Amino acid sequence: MRTYRDVFAVGEFRVLFAGSTAAVAGGTMTMLALSTLVYAHTGSPFLAAMAYLAGFLPQAVGALLLGGLADRLPPRPLLAGWELVRAGVIVVLALGLLPVWAMLALVMAVGLVEAVTNAARLALVADLLPGNGYVLGRSVLNISVGAMQIAGFAGGGLLLTVIGPNAALWCGAALATVVSLVYRAGLRPGGPRAGERRPIAGAGRLLGDPALRGLLLAQWVPNGLIVGAEALYVPFAGESAGVLFMAAAGGMLAGDLVVGRWTTPASRLRLSVPLYTLLAVPYLAFAFEPGVWVAAGLVAVASFGFAGHLGTQERYLDALPGQMRGQGLGLAGSGMQTGQALAAALTGTVAEHVSVPVTMALAGAASLVATCCLLRSLAFPVRRAGETATRAPVTRPEARRVSR
Repeated sequence: MRTYRDVFAVGEFRVLFAGSTAAVAGGTMTMLALSTLVYAHTGSPFLAAMAYLAGFLPQAVGALLLGGLADRLPPRPLLAGWELVRAGVIVVLALGLLPVWAMLALVMAVGLVEAVTNAARLALVADLLPGNGYVLGRSVLNISVGAMQIAGFAGGGLLLTVIGPNAALWCGAALATVVSLVYRAGLRPGGPRAGERRPIAGAGRLLGDPALRGLLLAQWVPNGLIVGAEALYVPFAGESAGVLFMAAAGGMLAGDLVVGRWTTPASRLRLSVPLYTLLAVPYLAFAFEPGVWVAAGLVAVASFGFAGHLGTQERYLDALPGQMRGQGLGLAGSGMQTGQALAAALTGTVAEHVSVPVTMALAGAASLVATCCLLRSLAFPVRRAGETATRAPVTRPEARRVSR
């Protein structure tokens, strides 16, 4: 696979892409509505932020405890069934029958299990798009995530203004139901990947391998610290923070497009360290308190460096045992989300004692130090796993043409 056209020639990937983008837009809208609802009930900025982040915080724990289920359960019923469960949870939230603490606990429980479905979705991408197709697929999914988050914020904000947070939650539930039907109708039946019987033992095997552990840390730490800096855009720029958020999204989308489409595995390996460095260095200039437009330029350049993770993810996939592909990819993705949430909390705490621009510069410096500590994982190839996934090959005509 060499082009995005090749990737979209695979029918099941089109279905997965449509479902994932709709789910991201609906999830963003739902989190925004819930955060607004909690703030209206409590007047607490902390609880409002917790309502927004609660689904992310437990995902690493979910990947460790339950991640092996992604390889032991068939993908279609898992993905379609979970969207129906999520729709039901959103309905419970929309009814307004639960106290705030119970709503937060319910959202965290959803995040715990969502680690499994995220893992299954990533593993299915790897199954459907062999070779270089996986990087192209992850690239286009990353682009869609950024675009749909923007759409979710815009649509959610409009719904909150017009119909209020409760009605916006009902819309989120309806969208989750539609996504379930898309997965049910468009994904073919398939058996499990026959993963580890004990999820915790499988996670221990992944974390116990030095090569895999290094690649996991490379996906979690440097970018997580930069997301911690991004969490301070509002206190840094005030009403102009939207300019920084748009610059970050634009830089990230450009990086995913360029690196995902016009590089090879060998060049992605060579570019890993420069891109990770680019991710951090522009933030050092925030110590000098640049103006909003200069800061936007720095943010856009830095965010291009997020594309360095495409090569890291590709080499991590190569090193994974095939029967643990779902659990391994889920652990990487869920750990990244939890790490970003923790980094945001850390930078917010530091900014209580140090100025916001200096805190952002410190986050960039810490990301740069983390990259230096992970040079071996970033700059050198890793062994390719000898095992392959056991899921039956795609048999549809368009998939056979692309796979050759």
